[in-house]
Amino acid sequence: MTTTPPQTSTTFPAWFAARQQTAWTRYLATPTPKRGDETWRFSNIKQLDFAGFTSAAGLPPDADALIARATGLAATAAKFVFINDILAQAHSSLPAGVVCLSLAEALVSHSALVEAHFMKQETRLGSAKYAALHEASLTNGMFIHVPDGVEVAGTIEIHHWLVGANTVIFPHSLIVTGTHAKVRVLEIFRSAEDAQPGLAITVNDLSAGPGSRLDHVAIQAFNEVTRVIQINETAAARDAATTGFILNTGAAWARNESLSRLEGTGARSDMLAVSVPARSQEYDQRTFQHHVSPGACSDLLYKNSLYDFSSTIFSGLIFVDEGAHHTDAYQTCRNLLMSDTCEANSMPGLEINADQVKCSHGSTSSPISDEEIFYLRTRGVDISSARQLIARGFSIEVVERLGDDSLEALVIGFIDDKFAHLATGGA
Repeated sequence: MTTTPPQTSTTFPAWFAARQQTAWTRYLATPTPKRGDETWRFSNIKQLDFAGFTSAAGLPPDADALIARATGLAATAAKFVFINDILAQAHSSLPAGVVCLSLAEALVSHSALVEAHFMKQETRLGSAKYAALHEASLTNGMFIHVPDGVEVAGTIEIHHWLVGANTVIFPHSLIVTGTHAKVRVLEIFRSAEDAQPGLAITVNDLSAGPGSRLDHVAIQAFNEVTRVIQINETAAARDAATTGFILNTGAAWARNESLSRLEGTGARSDMLAVSVPARSQEYDQRTFQHHVSPGACSDLLYKNSLYDFSSTIFSGLIFVDEGAHHTDAYQTCRNLLMSDTCEANSMPGLEINADQVKCSHGSTSSPISDEEIFYLRTRGVDISSARQLIARGFSIEVVERLGDDSLEALVIGFIDDKFAHLATGGA
């Protein structure tokens, strides 16, 4: 990538320009991760060579076709389509008072509100260098602010298209809920072409106010020659409830870093993920459940179904601060090994500095049992179909926790597309 600082738009406020300049300096000063770094244990460090990637200029000629292909839920509260970080379409029927704009617009019209919430948490799971690159380089994204007492019915749907060979994009979603507010956001990430390599460094920046509910679903379905770093940072205030769900079916290599900070008593965080890597895909998942206040609850469930020569890494930590008594925290990673050549590495962990807590973590890796295959074979199901049915059921347990039928059906549709691709031997 370029070694010259990105140009900040002259229409952006001075504070943002200063943040971008500081971030660029931090990016240059931060060492590139090394194989011996604990936060990059088991990772393929070679994937961090981003030489040759550049940002695209302007919308591509086929922008209208990509807008037409940006399909998701049958009905939405609002819908936005980005192509190489440029807002190409926007539609909204949101309640009065809800701010739902491109980040570029919000920086001008709601500058103080954006500044109060923009990238407030420290990136601590290994990708601090690339979070700084993202902050220095981003030109657009989404800003959603739901004020006190407002509940958004339905789902806000955001599409991100990556177009062009060796193109890099920096999607950013800043979502803030006020007291007793509610919102659900779906983001879908895709490539326009199957064979053009790309790079996405994306940040989901989520802040749930007291007593509010904030649900965020990310579907990563890039082509299998694209690389992804996705950083998810969530803060939950007193009695707030947050759900973060990630589906990985695409990309050659994807690094997911998810940090949930429970800042108030009674806060709850659900961290969910389903990944279906195949061929030589690698999914690297790092999580941090940070209990700051007493009486908060967090529950993490990650499930991976691995095929062929694919690999996954899971490293998760539940961290309970001093004084965060009566914490209730769970962490589970389960790997279903669909071949003899795949590899699943899991490193769950606990660090508890308080009393009267309930914390548990665990990880399992196993192939499909012969008994399950036999059960389906006796009912006339062939071996290949039986294996896919079992893998599908394994994933659906996580999807059902989304609690919305139409959203669950959409996510399962992406999972079924991946299984169908595997069944036909797609490359």
